[in-house]
Amino acid sequence: MLGLDAPGAGADVTTVLHGDEVEGRGLDATETSYLHRIRLLGATGTVLMAVGALGAGAQPVLQNPVQGVRGLGLAARMPSASLTLAMTGTALVILSWLLLGRFAIGRRDEDGAPRRLSRSQLDRTLLLWIVPLVVAPPMFSKDVYSYLAQSEIAARGLDPYAIGPAGALGVDHVLTRTVPNIWRDTPAPYGPAFLWIGEKITHLTGENIVAGIFVHRLLALVGVALIVWALPRLARRCGVASVSALWLGAANPLLLFHLVAGIHNEALMLGLMLAGVELALRGVYVAESTTRLQVAGWLAAGTALIALSSMVKVPSLLALGFVGMALARRWGGTLRAVLAAAAVLAVGAGVVIVLVSWGSGLGLGWTKTLGTATEVRSWMSIPTLLGMGTGLGGVLLGLGDHTTAVLSITRPIAAFVAAVVTVRMLLAVLTGRIHPVGALGVSLGAIVLLFPVVQPWYLLWAVIPLAAWATRPVFRIPTIAFSSVVGMILMPNGGEYQPFVIVQASIVTIVVVGLLIVATRSRLPWRLQERTPPRPAETTGA
Repeated sequence: MLGLDAPGAGADVTTVLHGDEVEGRGLDATETSYLHRIRLLGATGTVLMAVGALGAGAQPVLQNPVQGVRGLGLAARMPSASLTLAMTGTALVILSWLLLGRFAIGRRDEDGAPRRLSRSQLDRTLLLWIVPLVVAPPMFSKDVYSYLAQSEIAARGLDPYAIGPAGALGVDHVLTRTVPNIWRDTPAPYGPAFLWIGEKITHLTGENIVAGIFVHRLLALVGVALIVWALPRLARRCGVASVSALWLGAANPLLLFHLVAGIHNEALMLGLMLAGVELALRGVYVAESTTRLQVAGWLAAGTALIALSSMVKVPSLLALGFVGMALARRWGGTLRAVLAAAAVLAVGAGVVIVLVSWGSGLGLGWTKTLGTATEVRSWMSIPTLLGMGTGLGGVLLGLGDHTTAVLSITRPIAAFVAAVVTVRMLLAVLTGRIHPVGALGVSLGAIVLLFPVVQPWYLLWAVIPLAAWATRPVFRIPTIAFSSVVGMILMPNGGEYQPFVIVQASIVTIVVVGLLIVATRSRLPWRLQERTPPRPAETTGA
């Protein structure tokens, strides 16, 4: 049950979620033509999102660069129109992503061989969709303003782990004004590496909010670039087609909307973690010609990157455990091998953590604020949803609101279940039942779903690693559906709108998208063909 038994023929996590894929052939001429149009449709969507964000995005309270500007400032005075543009663009991006999936997951020729778009075709598509969001105002979240305020606190020599923006900077400070009220008196929940980088950004941009936003977005793009670099390599290591993994992981609307447009530091955390896992696994699964020095170099580099990612957000340190179990299996799979691997990786990670904590001047204060996010009650968290539902039921029955008491029960139980799943996956890696990348994704999935607070972008913690390993419909179909639905329902201002404004924008979005589908019914592959047509000559350009 705990994964200590030897691999067998029974249905386990690996057989349920994973199956090998081949890279496949390139697209034919007709499919390449479709790809061009899908790419253009998605780019149109991100442009509409960027324009709509001028009035419907998570704009700063002060230093709004479009406020009062002729033409650009008009969007802020037309909230319904701006929200409609943003929602229509969001819908077009999601539909384009779904259409692109037909060529990423692949369709089969008569001989059974799959046809997929090439890596370069997918890279160019992803780049085209990202560019408009890079120059857009922040969307879907105001967390970047917390980043700026907490970085200013560190730059002043104060302790961001002991005092919040309101206390350190003052409630009327330009950087405090746009921080959501719930976080104004809250210490920073992020690792010292992120705040150290943020401190340097503050020294560069000062109190200029717009400049600070764009530098933080560049930092997020570095993380996205690391994801795009590592994901196909991990996929090939797991026997999965690289374009399938990139489509589901890197081109996912949640990544585009929340890591690029929303500027969340999950981009840097995930990018460093995945790059570290890839480098470390090069030291685990080595060719006979590899020297010990090379093995040590790969392991050291991978360990350092994973440890550094945990200094952005701590959960990524879990990846080191799965690398350690894979290394222990290579060293014989005994208890002594487990202890030796744990010692080696712990020393390497400890050195990085101490250097970052000491070098940043922030010390170990980050260990005291790890539970800060639990102040929010999120309906996407299973234990929190159960607690809130039970509390609501008590109110309706006249028994009183016992939500807090119920949460004190459901959250520890959920944490215990997540710990059991993680231990089982670690042992399964040790016994060779599951690939470490898949085990990492499953464990992060359990942690995210059972975490006290789940934000939409937290789902990427599990989706991106699993995209490199899990290929079965039982994983892909729910992931595709959930990514599409969650990507569509969140408001682009990172807050709330009046219900009638949302209804108006939704109706117009449905009408516009419906008319677009009718107008392009013969120019885009909205419907799957029943029979595979004779294969024209292959083309490589796109």
